Amino acid sequence: MTTRPTPEQKWLTVVGIGEDGVAGLGDEAKRVISAASNVFGGKRHLALAAKLIRGEARPWPTPFDSEMRDVVALRGKNVCVLASGDPFLHGVGVTLARAVPLAEMRVLPAPSAFSLAASRLGWALQDIETVSLHGHAIDLIRPLLHQGARIIALTSDGEAPAQIAALIAGSGFGASRLTMLEALGGDSERIRSTTAAGFNLENVNPLNVLALELESSPQARILPMASGLPDELFEHDGQITKREIRAVTLSTLAPRRGELLWDIGGGSGSISIEWMLCHPSLRAIAIEHNPERAERIARNASACGVPGLQVVKGAAPEALAGLPTPDVVFIGGGGSDAGVFDAAITALRSGGRLVANAVTLEMETLLLARHAALGGELLRLQVSRAAPVGSMTGWRPAMPVTQWSWVKP
Repeated sequence: MTTRPTPEQKWLTVVGIGEDGVAGLGDEAKRVISAASNVFGGKRHLALAAKLIRGEARPWPTPFDSEMRDVVALRGKNVCVLASGDPFLHGVGVTLARAVPLAEMRVLPAPSAFSLAASRLGWALQDIETVSLHGHAIDLIRPLLHQGARIIALTSDGEAPAQIAALIAGSGFGASRLTMLEALGGDSERIRSTTAAGFNLENVNPLNVLALELESSPQARILPMASGLPDELFEHDGQITKREIRAVTLSTLAPRRGELLWDIGGGSGSISIEWMLCHPSLRAIAIEHNPERAERIARNASACGVPGLQVVKGAAPEALAGLPTPDVVFIGGGGSDAGVFDAAITALRSGGRLVANAVTLEMETLLLARHAALGGELLRLQVSRAAPVGSMTGWRPAMPVTQWSWVKP
């Protein structure tokens, strides 16, 4: 039987507060703020609740302490934390929950910025895309750019709306309707609309949310939702796992929530980029010894909406030292260094997966030897494309690929 903690055990209360300040708070939230010996929050939040605060007002330190040392040091006292809207939707509640057991905390949320924006627009939240660009690269919006999509995006400051509009217009969505909702719930609330291409709104309140109704041009850059993105979406010098082989390879890699991939010999970064596009929780490290290719991988990652891809410049196996333990390893291309395989296999966690593609006889020999010694599965992939043959058309085969996949015991 689970015992519910008593109110006395819950020394920390997190209160969501909106731009309407005290007027938007319930009676219990008001009581908690007034009774707290210490009230933490951003300077704006503390100002909004100033007339209720009887204890010590504690603005967040600069730089922000993600370990919440000042809050944890007051364990057992009556402490309140003020947060924007819903503290567990891109809010400080998530950070606090890492430092304070949930049994010692209670939360009184207010409507989130997403909820407020949807209510002003009459949009069903379950039918739209939401994304936080607050403190993140705006490239994160790129995978969401599809004809007819509706998006609500949190932003960082007054400059972000123009930057996002430029990104959208530059991706072939210039006709998209952009609605800017500023200071939602407060006395300064304002709603203005324009198009991405015609964005000219000035004096933007730093507290803003963007609502997008996307309209694509025939030339729009759209990232399909299936694995095996068109090769032309990637900048490359020919060192790229081709579309059809990449689709099969991603299927063999079989991404699972929260996993980390090592992409050894990243080339254009296409494998690790598509890996990360499968789900926001997925992480990848691309290891590439060629400096130009390494920089190209980073550009491709931003252009495909996964700016969090980590690129390591260096040659394996030396460059693998000190990297976080991978759940999955991909080794691709024409390499033939047995030391890379040894290092990858050693680093891979128990139950982890390794997939290697060979296009050269030397690397294929390695794969055959590993298969003979360790087992796993071998696959031969061959793709042919129709091409002109004189005045007619015939099949031109691409280089065959031998793929070895293995699960570490």
